[in-house]
Amino acid sequence: MYLANMQDGSKSAPPPKDVERLIFVLQGSISLSVGTGTTHSLSVDSYAYLPANIKHSMISDESTTLVIFERRYAATEDSPPDLIVGSTDKQPLLETPGEVFQLRKLLPTSLLYDFNIHIMDFQPGEYLNVKEVHYNQHGLLLLEGQGIYRLGDSWYPVQAGDTIWMAPFVPQWYAALGKTRTRYLLYKDVNRNPLI
Repeated sequence: MYLANMQDGSKSAPPPKDVERLIFVLQGSISLSVGTGTTHSLSVDSYAYLPANIKHSMISDESTTLVIFERRYAATEDSPPDLIVGSTDKQPLLETPGEVFQLRKLLPTSLLYDFNIHIMDFQPGEYLNVKEVHYNQHGLLLLEGQGIYRLGDSWYPVQAGDTIWMAPFVPQWYAALGKTRTRYLLYKDVNRNPLI
């Protein structure tokens, strides 16, 4: 996971061979060209998942900030996952039994995908009802608001722009503080054995 700050007219380089890429627009806009000429316009809160080895390029339409996830794709089947272009507000809210936050998943839960990106929204004063422990690692970027994050026995005040990496099996908990909504983008490994 990294941030890319692009000036107006900046172009991207492709990822290395066998590396998949997800682009999420934090500020500004880009034109994404895929394959033999299909072009998509991506603005704030929109994203694109690009399977490994798919030919693509990006050019910024203005000063733009992206969060980019790149990882070597862990294939399980002969067919690759599909290209996905979308926006956060077009993703359905998913049920979160026993919880108060709002959850959207940006990628399908199909076994073809080896990671997912979640967008989680908390209103002021809302918190996770349970201390969570997961077998997979997580990466988090706080997009809006502020709160307190617990990792193991340590407590960390966080605000928009902060990032957190959570190791497997580390207890975690979050509460939104302040007067505005908290939104964070969460990366997590899925659909693969973490011990292989």
